[in-house]
Amino acid sequence: MTKIALIQLKTSIHKNQNLKKILEYIKYAAKNHADVCIFPEFMMFYYDPKHISISNFAESINGSFIKQISYAAKSESINIIGTFYEKSNTSKVYDTAFFIDKYGTVITTYRKIHLYDAFGFKESDYILPGSKIMNPINTDIGKLGMLICYDLRFPEISRILTVRGSEILVIPSAWINGYMKEQHWLAINKTRAIENGCYVIASNQTGNIYCGRSLVVDPMGKILLDMKKRENIKFVDVCIEKIRHTRKKLPLLKHRRPDVYGKN
Repeated sequence: MTKIALIQLKTSIHKNQNLKKILEYIKYAAKNHADVCIFPEFMMFYYDPKHISISNFAESINGSFIKQISYAAKSESINIIGTFYEKSNTSKVYDTAFFIDKYGTVITTYRKIHLYDAFGFKESDYILPGSKIMNPINTDIGKLGMLICYDLRFPEISRILTVRGSEILVIPSAWINGYMKEQHWLAINKTRAIENGCYVIASNQTGNIYCGRSLVVDPMGKILLDMKKRENIKFVDVCIEKIRHTRKKLPLLKHRRPDVYGKN
């Protein structure tokens, strides 16, 4: 069994204030013997264009924000997954997820591919899209595939990650409130778990314009954790053997017909 610490955040526009809170959650997760600490999208700061310049406060992977989180991972001997605003050579930034292992090493990063230009929002005004699906990574908690928020609505990326070997899909998110949005969130997370026979772990922002409801869903679609609306940290155990057992009983991946799909 692997113990997951899921953090549901309400971030402010103040990066240093958020970092202090993040480091406290990491310490608390380690104290409770979690193997990995998972944060939501936009954990660095809440972007309000009226009060903050996103490019001025974004950082590189070698910047202070990631360095301090890496130091905490090593000090507390815990794996950490989250996101940050990554500088580019333009006025826009990348929305980048990271995996830092318990030795403080940044193992991989993933730049969000699908930008949220929907329901009246336009992320492409200030975020650059990524162009590469990162391969799953072997970790202490299983083989992980990473995607970010709006990527959930595109089943191709989850399926590609699963076909490449993912046992757990981790989705840092900042899912926005709105008509039927929570219903979409619940339905899509459950669907991705069921269709791929994997765990889905989706940490979400709460407060501001976001809906909360951070989730852990097992390979049969059972919701193991729903964090509702409060900012909080919760713990849940996941079992890799359950993935193998589910995929044996319901061998969806073996029943795929890519030989037919390409002809249509």
